[in-house]
Amino acid sequence: MDRLRLRENALRAGIVLMRLALLLVVANLSEAQTDQTDRGRTPDSAALGGAVTIEDEGPHAFGFPGPPLDSAERRQFAVGNSFFRQNWVIAPSSAAGRDGLGPLFNSRSCSGCHLRDGRSRPPAEDEPDRGGLLMRVGVAVPGGPDRPHPRLGGQIQDSSIPGFVPEARIVIEVEPVLGFYGDGEPFELLRPRYRLTDREPEAKGVTPIALGPRVAPQLIGLGLLEAIPEAAILAREDPDDRDQNGISGRAHRQPDPRGSKAAIGRFGWKATTPNVETQTVEALAHDMGITSKAIPAEPLTALQRNHYGFDSDPVPEIDELAQDRLVFYTRALAVPAQRRRGDRHVIRGEGRFLAFGCAECHVTRFETGPVAFHPGWANQTIRPYTDLLLHDLGDGLSDGKWDGDARPGEWKTPPLWGIGLIPAVNGHSRYLHDGRARSLAEAILWHGGEAQRSREAFRLAGADDRQALVTFLNSL
Repeated sequence: MDRLRLRENALRAGIVLMRLALLLVVANLSEAQTDQTDRGRTPDSAALGGAVTIEDEGPHAFGFPGPPLDSAERRQFAVGNSFFRQNWVIAPSSAAGRDGLGPLFNSRSCSGCHLRDGRSRPPAEDEPDRGGLLMRVGVAVPGGPDRPHPRLGGQIQDSSIPGFVPEARIVIEVEPVLGFYGDGEPFELLRPRYRLTDREPEAKGVTPIALGPRVAPQLIGLGLLEAIPEAAILAREDPDDRDQNGISGRAHRQPDPRGSKAAIGRFGWKATTPNVETQTVEALAHDMGITSKAIPAEPLTALQRNHYGFDSDPVPEIDELAQDRLVFYTRALAVPAQRRRGDRHVIRGEGRFLAFGCAECHVTRFETGPVAFHPGWANQTIRPYTDLLLHDLGDGLSDGKWDGDARPGEWKTPPLWGIGLIPAVNGHSRYLHDGRARSLAEAILWHGGEAQRSREAFRLAGADDRQALVTFLNSL
């Protein structure tokens, strides 16, 4: 009996142990499934584009469609992507619907400047033919604004098809600007100087000339920025600095080509275009010489047309369907999520970002409105880190070129989302409107004017705080 009882007790103990083991296995499986689910979910605070946020930090992080698109819309996105990446060729050609390049141009494709939908950089000395840096041009007028150059128009086209001559070559020279942080650590900035060489003989006699260099920025989140209600942008205007905080942003009001009402500029380094469609067709015309229904003639001056005996073909070189797909593509690009949101250095850096006053212009939060190109882009909480307003950033960043009524030292606050991924996507770390800054710290140190107080707070901060702020920016 004792032996039987011992066996029964051992059996019961074994059953209990088996049950405990089974419970542990189930618990471990449940925990693993929970971890997997959590890894796939972007915390709201890190979802910079709301529902239009994706998780990626690789070389193609800027090229994904927004998650709200359905399968049919993703096919439209793919078609738009093909037009974005294609090289336009000289007409006539066998590539029907993809010819008409030039006669003067800067790039053969959209991706020629926006490689992988990202940011370009200025060419090095051994890259005379590298695209991605555009040069706005005008005749300087005392007190401004400047006026279009009678021979060169409003932008230098440095390439051409056979039978035409490129308008000019751009030469960049730099001079060092030395300074010190508050703790005595030295730094060096590079101030670029621009001049034109190999100019058309007919263009050499017009002076003084104003030059405005512009690198191509990253394209993520354009559909979301377009969906921010105009009232929300105007609510942050303070052109007379009524609150006396030293910041006097103003909207850049633009005539909308689609109507008679003045529109608020949102895109371009000077907020010169009000919507993605206008930005797209102007880039097609001015950067590649591709006409459209909205811009039916290549942007040649009257002197150039007379000299070359050139007349634009009345048939647009990009048809409406292709244009619509291209516009859809640029609107629908998703925003990569913030990385390492919970890292203590990122948290500290975000605190410095707020304490230094950076968020006064690089506004951390907006709500998109009910009107958007797609329902998935409407009514989203987004964190673009821009106010889309013009701010005077001082003489250091003034290039002498007006854009509309935006003065030479005024610049639209650029969005910061995705800025930490530029090295991964585009293989460089060049920032600001002309790519002069070789690091995010240099970009901050170039700020002046309305941003001088924030710049000095950064410059005088300790090394740990400076590095924390840069770490935060790299997480965006």
